[in-house]
Amino acid sequence: MAENTVRYYMDESYDDADSDEMTEAGDAMQNDSEQKPEIQMRKTEARSGSVFKIICVSLLAAALLGSVIYSLDKRNTAYNKVSTLQEKLDSVAAENVRLQSELDGKMSAKSIEEYAKSLGMEKIDSTQIKYIQIQTGDVVTIPEQEKGIMAKIKSFFDKCVEYFRG
Repeated sequence: MAENTVRYYMDESYDDADSDEMTEAGDAMQNDSEQKPEIQMRKTEARSGSVFKIICVSLLAAALLGSVIYSLDKRNTAYNKVSTLQEKLDSVAAENVRLQSELDGKMSAKSIEEYAKSLGMEKIDSTQIKYIQIQTGDVVTIPEQEKGIMAKIKSFFDKCVEYFRG
């Protein structure tokens, strides 16, 4: 029974004797019950306006959460639009490359020659070429153009200045 006894070391005159174990355990139980603090229940009354404050804070938190969710939804929608347009751009770019290579193939000298032959045309012989000589030089004459309204006004003021200067 000595194993199940509880010893408290509050008393300075602690005796380690086996005969005192039972009396000390009983005394300790009494001291232990005397030292327990009393727990009292206090009722706190709700302060005026505290329920209103809780509701306001809850509504504010709900509004913030809603705005975060809304902004994330808008961002995801925008990302989806961008990815869709990017896919469309990629397909159009691939189509452009295909059409450009097809155009280059049709514009080659060999394909033009084949097309001309299919229309009944033949290559020119050197006997078919005739050169002509022109007696006049390479002179191009451009007729004088009419002056605009601003140019006419400027020339009028220039003439007036020359007239007054002498």
